[in-house]
Amino acid sequence: MKHLALLRGINVSGHKMIKMEELRKALESIGFTNVSTYIQSGNVFVDSDEESAAKVGFLIKQEIYKTFGHDVPVIMVTKDDLQACLERNEFLNESDVDLKKLYVSFISSELPENMITQLNLNFIEPDKIQLDGRRIYLKYDISPAKTKLDNKWIEKSMNVVSTTRNWNTVNKLLELFGD
Repeated sequence: MKHLALLRGINVSGHKMIKMEELRKALESIGFTNVSTYIQSGNVFVDSDEESAAKVGFLIKQEIYKTFGHDVPVIMVTKDDLQACLERNEFLNESDVDLKKLYVSFISSELPENMITQLNLNFIEPDKIQLDGRRIYLKYDISPAKTKLDNKWIEKSMNVVSTTRNWNTVNKLLELFGD
């Protein structure tokens, strides 16, 4: 079974540096097959007889700590999660949407439907947010580098672990998932 693990916070600004070739070798050494990565930001595909995504994520997290000494949150994402990004992201319905300003945060647990009403969203304006289960669609007014709507805010406000990918990466990961 093919699994996708998104690693949080590796190879960012010189922190938690992990070479993808070394990561592939480490994961193969514990029995994963067809291990592949996409770019350096921690998008890892593995094949395993294990069907439980949670167990696969735990094994990946454990091996990263054992091999590299980094405590790295791992968010497991399914092909259906990626497909939902295309089907349910309401920002895509806007005629003038700039895809370079669209991002998706994948989070560790499903958010309650009333979460959006509990948040002080004035704080993040003019950026926009849409909650969708274990995904948060983000539309930045300028860029993710110039916003208060970042992983730290998401994690603190919603009590979750979050890792964010740009729209191009989300689409590429869906393509790489294959059939």
